[in-house]
Amino acid sequence: MDPVMLQAASVPVQSLVWQGDDLVDLVGGRAWNSAGVERRIFTDRGPAFDRSVVSPSGRYSVVYAERGTNALLLEGARVVRELTRSPYHADDFDYPVALGALRDGREILVHCPDEYDVLQVEDVESGQRFTAGTRQAKDVFHSRLSVSRDARHLLVAGWVWHPYGVVEVFDLDSALKDPASLDGPGVLPMEPGLDAEVVSACWLDNDRLAVGTGDDILDDEEVPTLGPQHLGVWSLSQRRWLHLNRTDYEIGILISEGGRVVSLHGHPRLIDATTGSVLAEWPELDVTRRCGAYGVSHVPTPVAALHPDGTRLAVAQAEGIALIELPRPSA
Repeated sequence: MDPVMLQAASVPVQSLVWQGDDLVDLVGGRAWNSAGVERRIFTDRGPAFDRSVVSPSGRYSVVYAERGTNALLLEGARVVRELTRSPYHADDFDYPVALGALRDGREILVHCPDEYDVLQVEDVESGQRFTAGTRQAKDVFHSRLSVSRDARHLLVAGWVWHPYGVVEVFDLDSALKDPASLDGPGVLPMEPGLDAEVVSACWLDNDRLAVGTGDDILDDEEVPTLGPQHLGVWSLSQRRWLHLNRTDYEIGILISEGGRVVSLHGHPRLIDATTGSVLAEWPELDVTRRCGAYGVSHVPTPVAALHPDGTRLAVAQAEGIALIELPRPSA
């Protein structure tokens, strides 16, 4: 299926998010309607920032430097406050930040404002810290944070000092009652049968997460279940792998919306998470060959966004934005 190019962007696109049927670059302060017409929505945030995340409500966003220490929390075009993170190895791994909403409706910011290995949960607007108190951090570089849609869990795809990519999941209700629970192992079992380096992870729904591995193998006597270069689906409620599949492609970065999963490495691929098979791919579209949350030689994360209904994929290209109508799921 051929991609449709929207009107060429006036400057390189640095972030993408869907707002209805419009595409928005929150870093560049521009938007494109369904006809591909570009318009200015607010002032470009400048070269200090190159990536963004947006809250589920769309009210708040954070623009940040992927390999820096600076970030801005925004409500529309209004700067709510400046954010920062520890400078310790900040140029070696992705800025840890996520926006979400608690089950009572309060919107939250999750980040590591003081130490690289200490997660904090704050009220978005006021900055009130819900996880203040005595903490005993474990030595994990938290990165690639994502709050589940039902606001029950926080997914972390970070790394430890080998370097080696890892995945963690934390219960947010427990964290609000006992912040120190964010310093523990989380809700994943100590031995989930994962015997290879995690390069990417994303939520499929409120219960399941997709986990992709690379070629590096953990030196472990246990028989691996999710081995090197595999795509697995883990169920939190069942506490087991539902699907384990070897892939013949590099998984790279995983994104998911509406139950669809896209792998971004070299070019986009639409993946069946249950089988690991490629349902469709677009080799004519170029994306970076990024794996994992760390790397001394920085390869930027691909700029792409899946529409919330899972029907369209937008991918930033040198000359503009490619919009892909994804094939419909088979009955």
